[in-house]
Amino acid sequence: RGEAVYKANRKRSRKPHRICHCTRFIRWIIEQVKEHKWSLDACVGYARLHRLFSAEEMVCTHTLYNEVWAGSLDLSVTELPEAMKRKQHKDSKPREHKKSFGTDISQRPEIAALRIEEGHWEGDTVVGKRAGKEAVVLSLLEKKTENYIAIWIPGKDADSVLNAMQSLRGEFGDKFSQVFKTITVDNGTEFSDCEGMETSVFKAGGQRTKMYYCHPYCSSERGSNEKQNQMIRRKFPKGTNFDKVSPKEVRVVEDWLNRYPRKILGWYSSADMFRALIEAV
Repeated sequence: RGEAVYKANRKRSRKPHRICHCTRFIRWIIEQVKEHKWSLDACVGYARLHRLFSAEEMVCTHTLYNEVWAGSLDLSVTELPEAMKRKQHKDSKPREHKKSFGTDISQRPEIAALRIEEGHWEGDTVVGKRAGKEAVVLSLLEKKTENYIAIWIPGKDADSVLNAMQSLRGEFGDKFSQVFKTITVDNGTEFSDCEGMETSVFKAGGQRTKMYYCHPYCSSERGSNEKQNQMIRRKFPKGTNFDKVSPKEVRVVEDWLNRYPRKILGWYSSADMFRALIEAV
């Protein structure tokens, strides 16, 4: 009888498993991860911002990751976008021996790096199967709102980039130079026609968009854009042949990225913030 009492007391002495009382929340989390490729942190932040569940129904991001690693959820670690990608990177120093195509990033206004003023962008290209010898995606990111523009272009060359920027110029019209104050890119050959873009695209009335170039081999100087390019790989993995991807498919992924909840924006989406920016211009 004493042993039975002891065992009954031991069962009651353990802290109850909180996640057992969060069934609805867990089902919603699994759906967002599997169908929309959200991270666990984005799910928790979005749910709290929009008050989708009561506090008693939810658990924190750390608990969710622990449950996934323990095999308690219907999710595998490989389904979580960021769980397997944490690496330690050494600080890199700028290499000065490679010639820049235009104005160096060291001459860029300091405010462009502070995320307190809209209109400062970072640009790059996302290559596919044959290291850019086929169609690629031109990517642009606005630093304050995290708004992402993805444009399918037929090749990784200066003419394709110039044509894409001219299309953007037509889309934004007179607002272009206010929405695009600066653009920071790397020293890839696709951005080599700096003079052509600044004269035929960026010049508008009394204002002018200015283009700056990162130090060679320093992708960290465009860190926000690099991060978004990692996210677009969730939809277009490395090795994707962009010749077989339509511009419409690229726009669908662009829309997905801009509706993704952002921790840096208080779990609002980039689309919400950028819409407010355009209306204010």
